[in-house]
Amino acid sequence: MINLNAQYDTLEVIGRKHITVYHAKIGDTTSPAECHFCKHCSSNLWLYDARWPELVHPFASAIDSELPIPPERTHLMLASKANWVTPHIQKPDKQFDECPDESIAAWYQRLNLEQ
Repeated sequence: MINLNAQYDTLEVIGRKHITVYHAKIGDTTSPAECHFCKHCSSNLWLYDARWPELVHPFASAIDSELPIPPERTHLMLASKANWVTPHIQKPDKQFDECPDESIAAWYQRLNLEQ
């Protein structure tokens, strides 16, 4: 799955009555992060966490509006990928076995993709 970083106040949703929310449990603790998904087909739609109220993380598969094409992509956690996965890595793309130090916000700023 690919999730994106966006400003929460730009999120537009049609059909909220078809959406439900899941909170992951980690041991005895329930995460405050909300995973929003379709209650009919279970499609992941977006992740929201009130600890960062200005942000929302929609899944790329749920976006139906035009987005800019980034000049590079970041491929991370490559050391953990399944052996049958062949990443489509192009020349300007960055590659990391684990998570990079650069945050999603810093990536957007560096590439001037903020709107």
